[in-house]
Amino acid sequence: MAKKEIKLSKGERRELESFCKKGVHSVQLVRRAKIILELDISEGRKTLTQGGIATKVGISRQTVNNVKQDFLAIGNVSAFLQRKKRETPPNEPKITGEVEAHIIALACSEAPEGRARWTLSLLADKMVELSYIDSISSMSVCRILKKLNLSLT
Repeated sequence: MAKKEIKLSKGERRELESFCKKGVHSVQLVRRAKIILELDISEGRKTLTQGGIATKVGISRQTVNNVKQDFLAIGNVSAFLQRKKRETPPNEPKITGEVEAHIIALACSEAPEGRARWTLSLLADKMVELSYIDSISSMSVCRILKKLNLSLT
């Protein structure tokens, strides 16, 4: 199996160096750029071992290997210096404004028969019983009431 090496053109090397020195970028992307600069063998440069680069940059040897593989797979400096787009969208919040309104309405209503006042557990159970939400914890109810500065006492 042939050993894959990274040979950067002058323009690519200049782009990586300016990326490391100028502007505001995430530490992870700057570190990746530094790793590629250390792995570059163009113009007769001697490169350190992956362990040596890892020690110099302050990361693990496996990270150096992963960055090298990522760069070789992409093959383009500009695309390499971009953050990866999220593949799956974030989860929608389970507790919407409508659910909050129902919790507040319940908390402000009369306590159930045999009880002096609502408890967080009772509110959570009643929300599920009335099918306003499929499941909710008492701590979620607590956060909602605290956010609105409501007290059950």
